[in-house]
Amino acid sequence: MVSRDHKLSMRRQCALLTLSRSSLYYEPKGESSENLRFMEIIDKQFLETPWYGSRQMARYMKRNNHQCGRHRVRRLMRLMRLVPIYQEPNTSKKHPQHKIWPYLLRNAVIDRPNQVWCADITYIPMRRGFLYLVAIMDWHSRKVLAWRLSNSMDADFCVEALKEALAKHGQPEIFNTDQGSQFTSGAWIDVLIDAKIKISMDGKGAWRDNRMIERLWRSLKYECVYLNAFETGSQMRVGIGKWLTYYNAERPHSTHGILTPDEAYASQTEPIRIAA
Repeated sequence: MVSRDHKLSMRRQCALLTLSRSSLYYEPKGESSENLRFMEIIDKQFLETPWYGSRQMARYMKRNNHQCGRHRVRRLMRLMRLVPIYQEPNTSKKHPQHKIWPYLLRNAVIDRPNQVWCADITYIPMRRGFLYLVAIMDWHSRKVLAWRLSNSMDADFCVEALKEALAKHGQPEIFNTDQGSQFTSGAWIDVLIDAKIKISMDGKGAWRDNRMIERLWRSLKYECVYLNAFETGSQMRVGIGKWLTYYNAERPHSTHGILTPDEAYASQTEPIRIAA
């Protein structure tokens, strides 16, 4: 646990515990218990039907006797950063003044670790409230290289995870993300430019580009988050940390046969082709 009386600084303690400093002072978000319940229902359904926009999700809620109209569904989906694959309109919070970088992976063959990394953010429900989770993943091996929890959607916790991944694993040739404001921010882009990493961003509505990390979110939520009603950010950090350790070291990934992400990261396997 983080302690103000420890000889290490609060910043250093949070870094060692893979915890964003903002999460240290986390208090449950100001959503009603009803909205938190709706958010969990919407999140579970979205994992099954990622093409659902607010209109279809509102119909689903109505058919299942949940009194949650379209305007509320739209707000909650935006709050959870749930973007339907057809992208209409863009709700990934693209910043109007941030540069959008070109997509570099069209027809690419990804055949080795540290060739391409990717990152994404997802909503993680708690018993009372929620946090956001960012993960940095090696595209070839599916290994999660670093992650952070935060109670806000600012770029800081993403940059912390990026710096940790670079410090521990070197640097990729290309880093691919969506066009969310966290990944177009100056703080994020500057780290990539300083490390001489090529920057790639998904085209608008190109949901397939992030499909590997979306599968990670699905597995994490069904195998960890929804089975544990986490009370605090510290409990969530411990639980997610254990599951991600299991995912990397013990859970074979179908892409690599019987190899785990850790093993695939340390070896050469079949190349991965990206659709045009």
